Amino acid sequence: MPELPDIAAYLRALAPRIVGQPLTSARIRGAFLLRTVQPTLQDAEGHPARHLRRVGKRIAIGMENDVWLVLHLMIAGRLHWRSPGAKLGGKSNLAAFDFPNGSLLLTEAGAKRRASLHIVAGEAGLRSLDPGGIEVLESDLAAFRAALALENRTLKRALTDPRLVSGIGNAYSDEILHAAQLSPIAMTQKLRPDEWEKLFAATRRALQLWIDRLCAEAEAKFPEKVTAFREGMAVHGRYGQPCPRCGEKIQRIRYADNETNYCARCQTGGKLLADRSLSRLLKSDWPRTLDELESLKRRDA
Repeated sequence: MPELPDIAAYLRALAPRIVGQPLTSARIRGAFLLRTVQPTLQDAEGHPARHLRRVGKRIAIGMENDVWLVLHLMIAGRLHWRSPGAKLGGKSNLAAFDFPNGSLLLTEAGAKRRASLHIVAGEAGLRSLDPGGIEVLESDLAAFRAALALENRTLKRALTDPRLVSGIGNAYSDEILHAAQLSPIAMTQKLRPDEWEKLFAATRRALQLWIDRLCAEAEAKFPEKVTAFREGMAVHGRYGQPCPRCGEKIQRIRYADNETNYCARCQTGGKLLADRSLSRLLKSDWPRTLDELESLKRRDA
């Protein structure tokens, strides 16, 4: 799912292409995409785009008449910039927003249709779609700590809860926790003051690093291939590869459609976190530490 840095890159790429340009038409394939009734698409057509904004993990395009098109790409949705009047064919093409100088296409891979388009009016409409999480780059340490420690949760869950923190998901939470050298399952209400300072600094630093990097790329060309697995990431998507800090192999916890990547030596004091499926299967044979894992490997070699 595109997260804060990815959304920032989309907004950077869209600004010179659509701001000031009228929306000549909007073409939608499938009733599932459009989730609102009023205002209508016709209320947006014919008006210039004046504003671009991120609302959590959503992209909001504000028209001159204060009608907003709000896109949530979810896991597999992506945006593409094409020549004017681009054809809307193929199963993955869901919508096209036509401007005089090009068409903004929304695609979604796979059979599941989760991406959404809300059309809302004014600031009140935008607020209704905002989960309410704090903007870390606009907050101080006290506000950050208060938000995440509101309930006693794991750091991974707290960082990715949009009601607590805006724009962070599975990928960048892995990078943040590795940078802070904190376990993804550490509990928020048990962190020491110095650990809160490290977490806050790492969150701001990681987000700004990737915002700057991806926005620089978006100025050169439209970000056609947005992915959660980026070259240069420290741990996310790098299971089995060496940690850039200590050289130990990156570990993972898998659950549902996601996985958490971490370095046991840097983040958990050498302790291996239990993977639900494998730990249930292996039970007492599940290795608890890196040393036990290496012994198990040598035994099976």
